[in-house]
Amino acid sequence: MKRLISFSLVVFVALTFLACGPKNKQEKLAPELAADAKVQFDKERYKQAIDIYTKLRDWYPFDKLAIEAEYNIAEAHFNMEEYDEAALAYAEFEKLHPRHGSIDYIIHQQALCYFNRLDTEDRDQTHAIKALSIFTRLMKQFPESDYIKKAEEKRTACLKSLADHEMYVGRYYLKNKKYKSALHRFQTVLDAYPGIGLDTEAEELSARAKDKLAEEPEDK
Repeated sequence: MKRLISFSLVVFVALTFLACGPKNKQEKLAPELAADAKVQFDKERYKQAIDIYTKLRDWYPFDKLAIEAEYNIAEAHFNMEEYDEAALAYAEFEKLHPRHGSIDYIIHQQALCYFNRLDTEDRDQTHAIKALSIFTRLMKQFPESDYIKKAEEKRTACLKSLADHEMYVGRYYLKNKKYKSALHRFQTVLDAYPGIGLDTEAEELSARAKDKLAEEPEDK
């Protein structure tokens, strides 16, 4: 009976080893994963790099290399111009590591995810609004950052994009004899975006809209 129990125990241990052995053999340590991911990243194989960095982050969440993995996941998405995914990854990184030494860069990259998708004056300006907001936050939070000059330049470009949109809509309303709506748009440019380079045109078209309104019957 004892021999039977001993034999059963040996079989159980052997089966357990076979079941667990290959899995453990496949799981690499954090430094190994980091090295593998870097090879893929440096070769611009970003999807493969993301896969490996994700494993590193999930398998070793408390390892310092997990922070590097989170950082590089965002960078990889950005380099592939997957800006929605990159913006989300940068925002999550900022949330988890607000005191990280590169947090000003992380915020700047968040803004670029929207800035790089600025559209023409006739299109929706959501990306310009989001980029403007984040660039402004960067300038307030980190006035001494190395990225301030770039942020200021791109913030001005966002303001110009928004002002151009207002002018475009205003001209459309003026052409279609919607003078009150046109006047509102031109006045917005003068009030919200002064000095952006559109003041003269906005004043001229605003005056034209006012003249047209004055010509209309009072009950119209």
